[in-house]
Amino acid sequence: MITTAKRLDTVEEYYFSSKLREVRQLQSEGKSIINMGIGSPDLSPSKAVIEAVAAAILDENGHGYQSYQGLPELRKGMADFYQNQFGVELNPNNEILPLMGSKEGIMHISLAFLNEGDHVLIPNPGYPTYTSVTNLVGAVPVYYDLKEANAWEPDFEALEKLELKKVKIMWLGYPHMPTGARGSLALFEKLVAFAKKHNILLVNDNPYSFVLNDNPMSLLQVEGAKEVALELNSLSKTFNMAGWRVGMVLGKPEIIDAVLKVKSNMDSGMFYGIQKGAVAALNCDKSWFEDQNKIYRRRRELTEKLAEKLGCEVYKEGVGLFVWAKLPEGIESAEKFIDEILYEKHIFITPGTIFGSNGEGYIRFSLCVKEEKVQEAIDRF
Repeated sequence: MITTAKRLDTVEEYYFSSKLREVRQLQSEGKSIINMGIGSPDLSPSKAVIEAVAAAILDENGHGYQSYQGLPELRKGMADFYQNQFGVELNPNNEILPLMGSKEGIMHISLAFLNEGDHVLIPNPGYPTYTSVTNLVGAVPVYYDLKEANAWEPDFEALEKLELKKVKIMWLGYPHMPTGARGSLALFEKLVAFAKKHNILLVNDNPYSFVLNDNPMSLLQVEGAKEVALELNSLSKTFNMAGWRVGMVLGKPEIIDAVLKVKSNMDSGMFYGIQKGAVAALNCDKSWFEDQNKIYRRRRELTEKLAEKLGCEVYKEGVGLFVWAKLPEGIESAEKFIDEILYEKHIFITPGTIFGSNGEGYIRFSLCVKEEKVQEAIDRF
């Protein structure tokens, strides 16, 4: 009998992978499911992006293996984007590494810097992949609390009381997923100082900055951040390119080189046409973000009405692609609550518990649903 690796004992199948099978089963039975659980943009990339890819497909040199570091013009586009949007200067030759989505980067960074037994600070609630990747590489997850009473930001007094000598990486992501908390430059400054004090690699996962957010920020705006920090970013949410798998990791050359050592042994460069499309996306002007946010703003207003119809209290300060809401008093289980809605009203909503124990008592709605569908969900109640 062939047995699996012991590392698989440390993880479960990703929640959405298994739950969506359940949703598909209901659909196969003729149920009209409104999926408000997944943050996969339903809007299209810009016309310029599509045209760039179409032209690239006809390029006779575009079908071979590509550089592990991506096209020079893609790295230049990423550097220009960070300069124009955040005022952050990056050397496109050695401080930027294109990725096949930022999720890939979480694994690459972990493999590059974590030894078995190293500790990793992970936000609770937070993106589940931080925990699963930490377990897969044999490191130890150490959770730090994020709570609404503290605006979903870390409690630094509590952080200092943790055993920090073994901590190698600290994951964070602002705007925060799942709550939508914005964060601030003041918070980033505290985090950079904390990382320097304890010799921790700080990694900010930053794919939501331009969705319903009037003040996009980067951790790398903090003076001296590159000494201890990396930032992950993605074109998935900002440019409606989730399935294209285009991301990036940014930081000082020595750290980027370490990530490249892992990446170059695990995959090859992304398809030439996708890179050309990404270059076009990064060149979109301010009107692109404004037009996208007009759509998301209307969707958010309707989604908040739906949440309130369920008796939930919406976290109004949230930005990004989701609406985070507190369940009514007396509801003991977020998962049981959303399952009742799924099977009775055929609406799929994400329970906060999949993001950590501090997500109990909350649910998350995606804004990747057309207005008429959100209105239909409201009408079902």
